[in-house]
Amino acid sequence: MGSEPPSSPQVVEDGGEEDEEELSGGEEADLRSSSGRGSLLTRRGITLRVLLKDGLVEPGDGVLAIHYLGKNFVGDLLNDGKIRWVETGQIFNSPSAWATHCKRLVNPAKKSGCGWASVRYRGQKLVQYKTTWLHKYQPSADMSLVSEEDDDEDEEEGKTAVQADEKNKNNKPGLNDLMASRRTDRERIPVRYCTLGTRDAARDPHTLVELSAFSAINRFQPFNVAVSSNVLLLMDFHCHLTTSEVVGYLGGRWDTNTQLLTVLRAFPCRTRLADRDSASAVEEEICQNLFMRGLSLVGWYHSHPRGPALPSLQDIDSQMDHQLRLQGSNNGFQPCLGIICGPYYHGNQGVASTITPFWVVPPPEQRPNDHGIPVAVEVTYVQDNFLTSDVLNEMMLLVDYYRAAPDVVHFSQYWCPDTTMMDKIKGSLSCHAPKDQAYSQILEHVYSQLSNIH
Repeated sequence: MGSEPPSSPQVVEDGGEEDEEELSGGEEADLRSSSGRGSLLTRRGITLRVLLKDGLVEPGDGVLAIHYLGKNFVGDLLNDGKIRWVETGQIFNSPSAWATHCKRLVNPAKKSGCGWASVRYRGQKLVQYKTTWLHKYQPSADMSLVSEEDDDEDEEEGKTAVQADEKNKNNKPGLNDLMASRRTDRERIPVRYCTLGTRDAARDPHTLVELSAFSAINRFQPFNVAVSSNVLLLMDFHCHLTTSEVVGYLGGRWDTNTQLLTVLRAFPCRTRLADRDSASAVEEEICQNLFMRGLSLVGWYHSHPRGPALPSLQDIDSQMDHQLRLQGSNNGFQPCLGIICGPYYHGNQGVASTITPFWVVPPPEQRPNDHGIPVAVEVTYVQDNFLTSDVLNEMMLLVDYYRAAPDVVHFSQYWCPDTTMMDKIKGSLSCHAPKDQAYSQILEHVYSQLSNIH
């Protein structure tokens, strides 16, 4: 073999004993058609090329990352499933090869890279995408086929975390529950809208969908939105109180002249999503409150307690229904804003909840059986000067409602090893703090009520 020209990237194949096998195109096609227990794919057979082929991941610059012993490594995912290390341009055949190489630079004694557990694609571990592939194409597969080594995350960092957990186990109640909840965070991996195609009754309605930008579908956002900080504060507070999904409505005004939707008030539903008997009474009360305040219904919110704040297929259909209802029979345009709040998802940045405003564009006329297109809505957040008595009263009503609920959050427990649930909610609500600093003293009374929940 002749040597490569100096300008060609170096291809590194050494990934340790866990390196993936390369499959031919025919073999990859066989993965989806294989059936029967004996033909189930082992974890080594699912390569990045397989995930690319089935649209679970997409090639891109800087979409892969490794964090190891304080060092960060960034990689590009190439069209053929190989990885290019950004810093040097070296090409690696697999996540394991890249992870092993990078880790040995930091720790020469490192024997293997645990690549699928160590390499993250857009913030999520690659092993999660592997599991998703198996759930989709081989639902009867034993998940142990996926996790033979994938859970052996970075031993050195893992030991540090375990030692910290053991040290604090006695004085940090709920830490085991916390770790269990972190494992559930992995299960809902969002898909791109373009991979959905025509409606399929067999598709899980809880499938999360990434938001598109208006510009990506050659449109302009047809309205402007301004949201009061008190709306965010009350909504965020509501979503923090329980491990179950919550829902509420948004009141405000729509100005047809300026095409401005102003969201001025949140109306939490103090009811269970499955309790249809009480739902109508709660909604009637909210309608009366809207009328008394001279406000209109302009949207709704709900929570994804431990998952990404992205709409599911079910959320997309619900949002489209709300939009059509608000439009009414006169076909006059009035927007309806949907907001999703993700309070306890461990993919969030810091303690602040992820809050996602969205809207749904109807599918193209030539594809009426497609799902609507969920798009991100640009919002201006208006800082309130003070915390209103309405908001404070609503917060206390919510505390009383959830106090005896089996799924209430216990704020003395820990969200992560160094942060209690109380620290978590305080930190998140501080992002929506009124300008008047007296609010903090008022909220301390609310927090004291939360502390009494056991």
